[in-house]
Amino acid sequence: MTEADEAIERAYREEWTALLATLAGQLGGDVGLAEEAAADAFAAAVAEWPTRGVPSRPGAWLTTVARRRAIDRLRREATRSAALDRLETLMRDDDTTEPEPLDRSGVHDDRLRLLFTCCHPALALEARVALTLRVVGGLEVAEVSRALLTTETTMYQRLVRAKKKIKTAKIPYRVPDADELPARLHGVLHVIHLVYTEGHVASSGDDLVRVDLCREAIRLCRLVVELMPDDAEALGLLALLLLTDARRPARTDANGLPVSLEDQDRGRWDQALIAEGTKVVERALGSRSPGPFQVQAAVAALHAEAPHWDATDWPQIAALYGELSRMAPSPVVTINHAAALAMADGPQVGLAVLHTIDVDDRLDRYQPFHATRAELLARAGDTEGAAAAYDRAIELTDNAAERAALEARSRRALRS
Repeated sequence: MTEADEAIERAYREEWTALLATLAGQLGGDVGLAEEAAADAFAAAVAEWPTRGVPSRPGAWLTTVARRRAIDRLRREATRSAALDRLETLMRDDDTTEPEPLDRSGVHDDRLRLLFTCCHPALALEARVALTLRVVGGLEVAEVSRALLTTETTMYQRLVRAKKKIKTAKIPYRVPDADELPARLHGVLHVIHLVYTEGHVASSGDDLVRVDLCREAIRLCRLVVELMPDDAEALGLLALLLLTDARRPARTDANGLPVSLEDQDRGRWDQALIAEGTKVVERALGSRSPGPFQVQAAVAALHAEAPHWDATDWPQIAALYGELSRMAPSPVVTINHAAALAMADGPQVGLAVLHTIDVDDRLDRYQPFHATRAELLARAGDTEGAAAAYDRAIELTDNAAERAALEARSRRALRS
């Protein structure tokens, strides 16, 4: 990979969301046009940076080019608009002064506005989640489709419809007023969680973790908590993310390969994050209005307080996942419940729970289902079944680090 290639990849990770959010604000909330202009700017970078060199301030360069591309698109419409007037004024300023870096601070920053725009209740929940993962999280369409257990074609169509709906319905580009926030919160929290999940175990690439997405999800969650400091579920999600992220330093070995929770060096866990996360989850649970994110945070807290693997309170974790199954049933929750029950009561118990969802056709494309099933089959002594399940999990894995770890587990299962 050349220096220009590395710079473009880094700029996409670090600048995409802020660039898109800034453009959407300058375009009066037209998310579709903002995304097209941002994509045009990155296409220009791919064409120009290898020969002309990487600019000293990639974000400012991309902003200027994206504005020009947006102006070109608006002029082709042959009508004046407030967005076109704003952009032309900004471009005149850019011609006389160096563009300012993208603003990354403040509770009312453009990314928070973008988040609430993408999560507007006028959009179907599945469209909110998909659009926010693509636009705010910066995930590719293929990554979003894998995260939501659907095909790329279906996901592309869903995203096109969602952006069209934002434009035609004139969905406002703003943080909702205080009286609107409660009704808008669930979808926003769900999306933030999915953004973190993609960062926690990247669906593709060479690295297990996308630290940029993890940090962005935590940052967005902190902003939401600032807006609604007494909401138990917002607090619960923040606690969950902090307690999960505390384990990140120990999740990979020196070669970047995944280290299972059982084998992690708990001395490398971030104690400051654990302390903060524990305090936040206690504050959330103190409200006595339980919800799914608080239950998951309680599970994470039990892992954090166990000094070693054998001291983990698996019966309590299994009970919490059972409660979560009643609150927010889903195949993903059932998989986690099965794994916890297997630790508490034996692998056959966990396999029996997995069998109850084996009829869901979507799970045939869901790698964690096959990986969990493979592990439980191996523990139950069914090496042939475990090998087949590992093969399917490996086939579905686009992340190089995770694939290597699964291949190693499969080899161990065959030797046992």
